[in-house]
Amino acid sequence: MSHGDPNNPYGPPQQPQQPGYAYPQQGQQPGYGYPQAPPVQQPYGGVPQTMPGTVSGARAMMWVIVGLQVVGAALFALGAIGLNAAKNDDTLKDDSAFQQLVDYSTGKLWALVVFAIAWGVFAAVLATKFNSGGNGVRVTLMVFAIITAVLGLYPFTIIGIVHLVLAILIACFVGGSKGKEWFNRPRY
Repeated sequence: MSHGDPNNPYGPPQQPQQPGYAYPQQGQQPGYGYPQAPPVQQPYGGVPQTMPGTVSGARAMMWVIVGLQVVGAALFALGAIGLNAAKNDDTLKDDSAFQQLVDYSTGKLWALVVFAIAWGVFAAVLATKFNSGGNGVRVTLMVFAIITAVLGLYPFTIIGIVHLVLAILIACFVGGSKGKEWFNRPRY
């Protein structure tokens, strides 16, 4: 038998391979084979390109507020119409509860109708700006949510509980880190 054959299994033990021939040593690049892949990175420096779930939820909550504003405006309008029609009824002139309601004039109810419609339109405009808006829209959304929460507490306490909860969630979702990343992302 020849000990000079490197493929001979009965030959003398072979010397370890030199670096760069079989397997690369630690810290060295491979000398042959497939090229090494570049590191995986998110496009645009890790900024999300799809709307995060919390921000998408805040947008859905804004549309719920728009719907509630439409319902509220309709209820205020129906109340103003009904109050105006009942003012002239002779049978209700002696009712003290009705007289307290009459003191809340129809002009104030119509003002509430206009305010509810304006607030709903403002909410709808903000809800449409979630995809294209920048940091200014984010700040406006947070201010809108805080004012909505305050209005849900004081003048409209019982009816405004839903507005209060939605507004707090919108402010938290838009003001959070994912909301900040979404509204500050680069737009190309």
